[in-house]
Amino acid sequence: MGRPGLMGTMARTAVIAGTATVVSGTIRDKQMEGMQAKEQAQAAAAPVATPAPVAAPASVGISEETINQLKQLADLKNQGILTQDEFDVQKAKLLGE
Repeated sequence: MGRPGLMGTMARTAVIAGTATVVSGTIRDKQMEGMQAKEQAQAAAAPVATPAPVAAPASVGISEETINQLKQLADLKNQGILTQDEFDVQKAKLLGE
């Protein structure tokens, strides 16, 4: 048994190239997943900027702006961006409690 012929060498090269392509694609995919997870973690850890509460006159009740801000806070809580405790603190600030 001697060296492989031209067809054997071509087949071996094709297998090696195919394996390298699969491995590099898998590595690329894992790196992309890691970068996306890191970006999501950073976005979730970013402090939530809430507008300063506007003091509403006692006779009027809650202003429309305050209601909209409360809705935004509720959306952030429902998305998992805010915890219940963070929501409660921001809500108390908006309501002047």
